[in-house]
Amino acid sequence: MGLLLSFTWAKAQEKRICIDFYNGTFNSQINQSLVLDVPIQLSQASVQGFYDKINAGNYQPVIDSLTAYKNRYQLNDWLYYQLVRKTAQQISPKADNYGRYTLYKWFLMAKSGYDVRLALTRSKVIFYVLNDEDISDIPAFTVNSKKYMCLNYHDYARADLNLDPPIPVVVAIPEAKKAFSYKVTRMPDFKAADYQEKDLQFTYHHKAYYFNIKLNPNVETIFMNYPGVDFETYFNIPLSKETYGSLIPLLKQNIKGMSQKKGVDYLMHFTRYAFLYEDDEENYGREKRLSPEETLFARYSDCDDRAALFFYLVKEIYNLPMIALLYPTHITMAVQFSKPGGSPILYKGNAYTVCEPTPQLDDLRMGQLPKKLKSQPYEVVYQYVPAANGQKGL
Repeated sequence: MGLLLSFTWAKAQEKRICIDFYNGTFNSQINQSLVLDVPIQLSQASVQGFYDKINAGNYQPVIDSLTAYKNRYQLNDWLYYQLVRKTAQQISPKADNYGRYTLYKWFLMAKSGYDVRLALTRSKVIFYVLNDEDISDIPAFTVNSKKYMCLNYHDYARADLNLDPPIPVVVAIPEAKKAFSYKVTRMPDFKAADYQEKDLQFTYHHKAYYFNIKLNPNVETIFMNYPGVDFETYFNIPLSKETYGSLIPLLKQNIKGMSQKKGVDYLMHFTRYAFLYEDDEENYGREKRLSPEETLFARYSDCDDRAALFFYLVKEIYNLPMIALLYPTHITMAVQFSKPGGSPILYKGNAYTVCEPTPQLDDLRMGQLPKKLKSQPYEVVYQYVPAANGQKGL
């Protein structure tokens, strides 16, 4: 299991928390003075009262434990927030009092240094955080010319907040200054026992290739409420260590001896044909981008998912310049070779060869676009330029 939660009262004044959180076990103690009664219906006064009481209590040990765990396991902000959620759940279960649960998340994030805010509607508690990234599918609020993203929008079933406008709650927290980032650049080192095996196969040039890869279902949990981030952030979500080790070396072995172009063609066909296709609207009822590891795990995937997986594979194996081409109803990839093929895409003085990673009516070769896209406008939404000291996104 990826997450095991438990707590006990260690002493009369302390509540011990133990969370098996992916990489390791998070342990902390909560002083009983921090366990407060809060009304179901929050107000400016009750939020301020909660803060005044808990701020006067012995909260620092749990903050120190959280930040020490974050630093030890190099958690990105998104994963750290998942740990904060689990900690708040232990102190005040979400199902018992949603407002109080949200107050604990708010307090723990604020005391961890993040600029988090609350706003109240007639029936909702809106929790939002300072963020200057391009996030597309959750509400944003502007406070003093700064943009804040809603962290708990998923709890309200895509409610229209314009019909019940949130009113900000003003509480001064001096240390809450830091912006939050949705970038996930490092996956947890999951326990080996948490992995499952999955068989994949596809045919390339009349030869069948078989794969047995290790996948972790906890990845789906991590990204369950992950918003629609910009394409640079999305494309650069990595595989976990075990999944990487079960796939990338085998792909490298299979393309050994192939030319660079043929190797990329092999990866294009793997991404195109090793998985079943289904549109997100049919599969999930909404647009949902899958990380590369989620795509490997999922039964179905669409063009966004395959573009991200193809990008990741080409970057890891060949580290070639690439661009992502966004059409009104499709996204595809193009790769820069020393000599372009087919009908190249010209962008910023360079020629890129289209590599379609999603199955089409025809078995497209490198350099070929689907017929329906040839007359449609597109936008380059991400340009990857390898650098001597690492990647560079433009």
